[in-house]
Amino acid sequence: MKTLKDVAVGQTVTVVKLHGEGAVKRRIMDMGITKGVSIRVRKLAPLGDPMELTVRGYELSLRKADADMIEVE
Repeated sequence: MKTLKDVAVGQTVTVVKLHGEGAVKRRIMDMGITKGVSIRVRKLAPLGDPMELTVRGYELSLRKADADMIEVE
């Protein structure tokens, strides 16, 4: 299983499934990250956390712990 945390800078992937429960999963979905959406990894912070993403045409920063819950292909 490949998660968003494993994606290299510059790559674009598609969300397959969201893992996690309750409020955490809801928060990720509220950010626009849902099944089938395209995500581009723009860059990583100097220490590697958080990641900067492009989702649905806007910029989003996401912690790697949250990115690990997003299964991609």
